[in-house]
Amino acid sequence: MQTKTFKTDFTLESGNSIAHPTIAYSTYGTLNKDKSNVIWVCHALTGNSEVHDWWSGIFGEGRPLDPAKSFIICANVLGSCYGSTGPLCFDKQGQRLFQDFPLVTPRDMAKAHELLRKELNIERIQLLIGASLGGQQALEWSIEQPTLFERCVFIATNAQHSAYGIAFNEAQRLAIHADPTYAERKLNGGRKGLIAARSIAMLSYRSYTGYEITQSEDNSEHTEGFKAASYQRYQGEKLAKRFNAYSYVALSKSMDSHNIGRNRKSSASALKQISAKTLVVGVTSDSLFPISEQQFLANGISGATYTEITSNFGHDGFLVEFEQLNELLLRFLSDQLISPLPTRLKGVQPIINN
Repeated sequence: MQTKTFKTDFTLESGNSIAHPTIAYSTYGTLNKDKSNVIWVCHALTGNSEVHDWWSGIFGEGRPLDPAKSFIICANVLGSCYGSTGPLCFDKQGQRLFQDFPLVTPRDMAKAHELLRKELNIERIQLLIGASLGGQQALEWSIEQPTLFERCVFIATNAQHSAYGIAFNEAQRLAIHADPTYAERKLNGGRKGLIAARSIAMLSYRSYTGYEITQSEDNSEHTEGFKAASYQRYQGEKLAKRFNAYSYVALSKSMDSHNIGRNRKSSASALKQISAKTLVVGVTSDSLFPISEQQFLANGISGATYTEITSNFGHDGFLVEFEQLNELLLRFLSDQLISPLPTRLKGVQPIINN
């Protein structure tokens, strides 16, 4: 991972600013002579720049994110805890920001990506790809800089975060705020609240069927000690080992603020600004970002192609269904998406071209 600290202050959409922001990022592969092989990945809420780790199923030789062919970039968003400026960083008085870290919207995140792009002297991006909060960033960036990208892929994301999604995020923040250590402004403050928040989040990331498949009991005699309960605790503890409550609150608020129509004529008019060749992908069982939201994107983007991944695992389908996602992305990159799908990939739904 590399870092870049900028000399000027970074003005946010709210009018607040971040003094001399630092952006941490990772790169994979080699930039070719004409700089035409750049893939920029935007990560999701608790993700990071290490794409090979959290998206390993589509990373590597012969896969869409192939460092032998492409120069892959992923930057940690402002507000995260992976090296970019966030709540645990210091203010001008030398005090950690904690809850005082300002609201950073997906539009601000896209603006930060643009700042880094210019610093790296990248003039053209072959593919911009993001899912969930990453897709929200990618949408904003492709609207603001429509001639920069040759192709865009938006997965399990939306034009405006829904009331349902905001409610889930608020429930998680309430859990964190209920932990008295969160108010103490300590590095590990709110840890127990974060564990509870992640447990709540998992219910929105997965589905009824997914839990039935992976967490149902083999023994009908149990009255306690259920697999599903253990799984919720495990997921909470797992996140708490690598994340902090202050970044979690900040980034969930970032997601809530997402609205590509804000200070523009409308979401529909904003989507019309995107000129890149575009693929929009939904996940059939996703209740957090239902497929109607991706269909809205595809219908609004000129020439966009829409398709779906069939999955029992809800929103997390984009992190689980690698075979389907690999096939879709490789076909999109080779202009073969209008071809019939192989029978072995029957889970992928028919493709609609607008």
